[in-house]
Amino acid sequence: MKNRLTDELAICGLNAARAAAEIHPGTINRLFLRQDRLPLFSGVCKQLAERKRPYKITDDEELSIICKTAHHQGVVAMIERPVVEPLSREDLDLWQNESKTGIVLHDIGNDHNLGALARAAAFFDAHFVVISEREKEAALTTSAYRVAEGGMEHIIIRSVYRTEAFLRDASKQILTVGTSLRARRRIGELRGLIAERQSETKRRPGIALVFGNEEAGLPAQVEEACAVLLRIPGSGKIDSLNVSHAASIFLNECYD
Repeated sequence: MKNRLTDELAICGLNAARAAAEIHPGTINRLFLRQDRLPLFSGVCKQLAERKRPYKITDDEELSIICKTAHHQGVVAMIERPVVEPLSREDLDLWQNESKTGIVLHDIGNDHNLGALARAAAFFDAHFVVISEREKEAALTTSAYRVAEGGMEHIIIRSVYRTEAFLRDASKQILTVGTSLRARRRIGELRGLIAERQSETKRRPGIALVFGNEEAGLPAQVEEACAVLLRIPGSGKIDSLNVSHAASIFLNECYD
C-alpha cells in the first residue's frame, strides 16, 4: 500500500518489518506498532527519536487502516517508496566477477509471487532479482514485502526494458538458464553445466535463472536468448508448479 500523500510504502508483517529495522533502519520514516511488539523494535524506535521521526504505540484497528490489511502482525513501518533502478553494466560485471546467482522474471504479474520469489532468493543466497519495466509486471508493494518475510532486505532488485535483449548480452558473461516445460533437457543437468563452465573459466560462473508466466511460460524470443533451457520433470498430473516453487528448486541446485 502506497501513501499517495507522502510517497511512502507500508511494510507490515513481523518478519518483514524486523528485517527492515535491523538491516536498513535508516529507510524507516515512521513506525506504528502494538505495545507487545515494542521490545522487538526498541532499537529502531530509539533511532527514530534521534532522527526526530515519529513512532506510535497503537492497536490492531489503526494498524489495519494504515496498511490496508489485517495481516500486519502488530507492526507497520513506513518507508520511502522504493525505486527500482535499471540494471547497469556494473551490476552485470559484479554478477560475473563475484559468481553471483540471480533470478530474471518475465511476465510475472502477481505481487505475491514477487514476494515469494524474493524470499526464496534470500534463502538460497541469490543476489539479484531482475524484473521487467513493463506496466503489468509485479511491483514492490506492501503485499510483496509481507510475503517476502524479510527477503527484500537481502537482495537487489533491478529492472530491464527488454528481457530478451538483456539475456543476449548477459549470456556473453554469465550462464543464462531459461526454465521451460517444453525443454528437452532436465534440471538434473544444471550442476554439470555449472561445473563445465567453471572448468573453462577457472571459477564458478555467474548464473541467471529465467522464469516466465505460469500459464504461458517464456515467449520464444526470450527462450532463444538463453544459453540453455531446462525443465523440472514431474508426474504430469499437474501442468506446472507455482513460479516461486520452481525457482526454489532451481536455486537449490545452484546453492553450494
